[in-house]
Amino acid sequence: MSQPNIQAKIRSNPRFAELVGKRTRFAIILSLVVLLPYYTFMFIVSTQPQLLATKLTDGGILTIGWPVAAVIIIGGWLLTGVYVSRANGEFDEITAEVLKEASK
Repeated sequence: MSQPNIQAKIRSNPRFAELVGKRTRFAIILSLVVLLPYYTFMFIVSTQPQLLATKLTDGGILTIGWPVAAVIIIGGWLLTGVYVSRANGEFDEITAEVLKEASK
């Protein structure tokens, strides 16, 4: 079977369209969940730095900004893991089905 014929079968498969839609929506949602807090944090740092410079305890040296930044970074790592998990599960299963149907 020629390569263009397989590509045409894949593109015409409704499961492929479903895969593309699910993967795109999921990636956009996760991107927003990571980027909105990050850019909000950067905006606050640039416009209202005194908010994040507030000390957590009287006489302490740790400010509110440190744990907030840590949560944003660790959250990004965790959401990357969520994407990889779903990509290796649901998305790979749909991809295998589409490829199996296209190779018939």
